[in-house]
Amino acid sequence: MVALTLPDGSVRQFDGAVTGLELAQDIGVGLAKAALTVVVNDVEQDLSIPIETDAQVSIVTSRDDSSLDLIRHDCAHVLGQAVQDLFPEAQITFGPSVGDGFYYDFYSEKKISTDDFPAIEKRMQEIISQNEPFVREVWSREQAHKHFTEKGETFKAEHVLTLPDDVEISIYRQGDWLDLCRGPHSPSTGRIDKKAFKLMKVAGAYWRGDANGPQLQRVYGTAWRDKKELNAYLTRLEEAEKRDHRRLGREMNLFHMQEEAMGSVFWHPNGWSIYRTVEDYIRNRQKQFGYDEVRTPQLIDRTLWEKSGHWDKFRDAMFTADGEGDRTLAVKPMNCPAHVQIFKQGIVSYKDLPIRLAEFGCCHRNEPSGSLHGIMRVRSFVQDDAHIFCTEDQIIAETQTFCDMLKTVYKDFGFDDLFVKFSDRPDVRAGDDSTWDKAEKALLEASQKAGLETVLNKGEGAFYGPKLEFVLRDAIGRDWQCGTLQADFVLPERLDATYVGEDGNRHRPVMLHRAVCGSLERFIGILIENYAGRFPLWLAPVQGVVATITTDNEPFAQQVMEKCQQAGLRVNMDVRNEKINYKVREHSVKKVPIIMVVGKREAEENKVAIRRLGSQDQTIMTVDEAIAMMVKEGTMPT
Repeated sequence: MVALTLPDGSVRQFDGAVTGLELAQDIGVGLAKAALTVVVNDVEQDLSIPIETDAQVSIVTSRDDSSLDLIRHDCAHVLGQAVQDLFPEAQITFGPSVGDGFYYDFYSEKKISTDDFPAIEKRMQEIISQNEPFVREVWSREQAHKHFTEKGETFKAEHVLTLPDDVEISIYRQGDWLDLCRGPHSPSTGRIDKKAFKLMKVAGAYWRGDANGPQLQRVYGTAWRDKKELNAYLTRLEEAEKRDHRRLGREMNLFHMQEEAMGSVFWHPNGWSIYRTVEDYIRNRQKQFGYDEVRTPQLIDRTLWEKSGHWDKFRDAMFTADGEGDRTLAVKPMNCPAHVQIFKQGIVSYKDLPIRLAEFGCCHRNEPSGSLHGIMRVRSFVQDDAHIFCTEDQIIAETQTFCDMLKTVYKDFGFDDLFVKFSDRPDVRAGDDSTWDKAEKALLEASQKAGLETVLNKGEGAFYGPKLEFVLRDAIGRDWQCGTLQADFVLPERLDATYVGEDGNRHRPVMLHRAVCGSLERFIGILIENYAGRFPLWLAPVQGVVATITTDNEPFAQQVMEKCQQAGLRVNMDVRNEKINYKVREHSVKKVPIIMVVGKREAEENKVAIRRLGSQDQTIMTVDEAIAMMVKEGTMPT
């Protein structure tokens, strides 16, 4: 007998092995028609594979969010067939689902361009209409290598030989076309909605990511459950393009990047104003929550990085410099080993704990040039980094306090929607399993006590400890991972950090690595796109402009501006000999929140006409009333 337990707790028993499709049919005809795959003991597999032992099972249909990855993977295979039908000389390599879509890498002497997309999409729709079954076959390594070699698929043939001996070689066939693939796939190509996918772009790629290897052509696409979801996604993309921080950075004169300092930001006065405001806000919040701010060196001898384990893990991403003799100095890629050095100065008692050290530490990482993206992905960045040295008994309280601070910060910046990932041990890590068991148990218990609902992010912990990843959702529904909290039992051991316990003996502290914004550069990029440049008054680089109707009003405009500045407001004036409508349009493009229009009447009555960004209405106020209103709105949250 095989007993299968369903998500509702009910159990269905069968005389012998049963496939996922047979299980769905046993439950109901409608479910069998809608079924795409089956999850058996947390492993998703084809409906055609027999389930031979007792198991926890669930049937996946298009109503499940998890079906999107499956649909996109199916669509990638359809793309592979369509391209090879139209470009017979093209070789296939890899075609996974990614993010909101999928891609397939091809090797072809003929360049594939977006001009080819209509023909490729038409062929894909034909393949979908044929409703070809996805058929899984298991081949021997020799059979697979021979097939791809004879077919001229040199990349696939090479890949077969790199697979470990214990990996089953599975092939998925749709009609006469096939590919090497782990699966799973839905029952047939017809399960894809042919109106719910779209090819997006072509980009360059390298075989196995090696810049010295053959260059490939990567065709990206997106796929959804229905046309409505596709249209909603395309609308989000259009909105995201309007909000692109690089374009807004130019329009608002915030920053620029250039080749001579690739991956580093040139902050202009307006952008630096935002940066300093964010930094000052975080500094004030950290002070309220008991952090001491420190500063550590940029260049540190490699021996410290070797002791900490970062040299082996991050060496390729570290910039180095030659010191005296044969010494090698590394530009710090993170702050944690340096903070341990501060902790180790002098004797620390258990009564001193927790010790919270914060630093706006400038870090450098040699990110690949192809991955750089405006100020979102850079080589030189500053983190709102901090490390809490505490006892094991203090982990829960410190986690709760940190979560309180993080939620306050995100709310003040306009983010109310967030969720938390719990990332457990990665395959490559420092420390033994018992240490990881202890760290994971402590952080998970702390997150539960802090009232956090976590989603497991398997295998994505730091190399020294598990972590919580705080993901916020922006104004157009995009998710951004920003804050982190990591429980580290390893680094204090490796760097010999101790405190004197109540028993008089030496003990290892627990080290909690934490950040709220993460990289300030990236966080500011997120803020720019979230607000589409229309910052709340306290964050806006220029909070207001005094604009004259005629040049005769310049003396009064000067008085208004100076009075605003004396009140601590970031206000400029525009007394150019231009029409007022032109000035309003220009400052609207620059996303100035408030324009104070002054003419002859305003000067005589000591008033200003307030025009807010995005509104056609005007409000007449006295100068003092306008300043009071702006000071109230423009004051940093406390």
